Amino acid sequence: MASALASSRCVSSVAGLAVAAKPAAMTGPRVVAPRAALPSFKKIAQTAGVSVATLAVAFSANAANIKMGGDGGELAFIPSSVNVSAGETITFTNNAGFPHNIVFDEDAVPAGVDAGALSHDDLVNAKGDVVTITLTKAGEYEYYCEPHQGAGMTGKITVS
Repeated sequence: MASALASSRCVSSVAGLAVAAKPAAMTGPRVVAPRAALPSFKKIAQTAGVSVATLAVAFSANAANIKMGGDGGELAFIPSSVNVSAGETITFTNNAGFPHNIVFDEDAVPAGVDAGALSHDDLVNAKGDVVTITLTKAGEYEYYCEPHQGAGMTGKITVS
């Protein structure tokens, strides 16, 4: 199939037949928005880039969300194990089966880290209450809920 463009007419050849097409005549006035009213592609791309960058920063700043207590009333941290980068925020949200707290095991944190300073010993009593922490040293951090440790309410955060 071949096509050729000659001035304002397009001539196409289909199975040996030639068809000539003329541009359609304009039937009414053509309305064109003023250039200033149309956003430039560059401006749209810049705005989209800023929006994507903002989302990336927002998501990376809050790297992990951990529920204290499962939706079905389980005495567990959900998820029980997370991986984050150093400096990212981990959010613990009181969900069910409370009261809960977050106690870091002094024998299961990187050397030189004060587990007591990281821990939130106070009991969190209301659904939706939030505790946030930021870990800056790479390594594994094990923690538990003091009232429910015997029921297996433990967790681990790996920081890279």
